[in-house]
Amino acid sequence: MNLPNALTLLRIFLVPVLVVLLLTRAQHGLSAGAIVFGVAVATDYLDGFLARRRNEVTRLGMLLDPIADKLLTAAAFLSLVEMGRVPAWMVMIILGRELAVTGLRNVAAGRGILIPASPLGKGKMVAQVVGIFLLLLEEPFPLLEWPSVIVLWAVVGLTVFSGAAYFWRFWTDVVRPSPRPIAQAEVAPRAKAVELPAK
Repeated sequence: MNLPNALTLLRIFLVPVLVVLLLTRAQHGLSAGAIVFGVAVATDYLDGFLARRRNEVTRLGMLLDPIADKLLTAAAFLSLVEMGRVPAWMVMIILGRELAVTGLRNVAAGRGILIPASPLGKGKMVAQVVGIFLLLLEEPFPLLEWPSVIVLWAVVGLTVFSGAAYFWRFWTDVVRPSPRPIAQAEVAPRAKAVELPAK
């Protein structure tokens, strides 16, 4: 196993650690959870950088990386719901979008069509990370309460708009693709086949 894939697995292993730190309500648990979340986010950027830099992009890494990202953010948001810091309906929108888009991309991939991450989707991921950090640090730093609320609403907005963009791409590229133009080379033999000899 190469180093980028090991970092991705480390991010997955940090998910239960994060949940335990947040939900046991131990002293300094939120601060420790913020540190663990920060380490996990750092592995997300580091594994991609190393995989490209060392030419170690593998099918396993391409499969595990988005799974690790979704596990991390889902665990953080669900823990924050349990702690009463995030409304459950917001998290349901966020997680529902993630599941729906993952399903669409898998269906498209099964038909040989790749739906890449959109700029809105990447912005949504960045907003999620910032929002989770702010919510985790809100208790020791009360001044972060309003910024966390603003970022959380931005996350919901980006979630809805980026999800709609993926559905539109799926509709145009997979459900109703444009017909393939018939090449001239395909038409010519048919034309010759129906030609009659001159009398």
